[in-house]
Amino acid sequence: MLVIVELSEGVRRFRELERAIPGISQRMLTLTTKRLCRDGMVERIAYPTIPPQVEYRLTETGHSLAAAIGALADWSRDHKDVIASARQRWDVEHGVDGTE
Repeated sequence: MLVIVELSEGVRRFRELERAIPGISQRMLTLTTKRLCRDGMVERIAYPTIPPQVEYRLTETGHSLAAAIGALADWSRDHKDVIASARQRWDVEHGVDGTE
């Protein structure tokens, strides 16, 4: 999801994606971008330069997924207080300290 969210802002080079996503390894980003390309969410454009320059952008399908992710993020923000209250009630009812 983080790659989709980042690419929803526009075209990115591999290193830009790597810097924008905290804690992601080069290998994991490579695997993720390959999977997203295979799934038709992301387009990979390689330019024949030295060193090779590669850019990634969302496809139309990827943009529709980004919209859905955005809606989920909006919903989460709108309901964060309700969720926090529900968690607190549950923790009290079940004798949990809330750190698990």
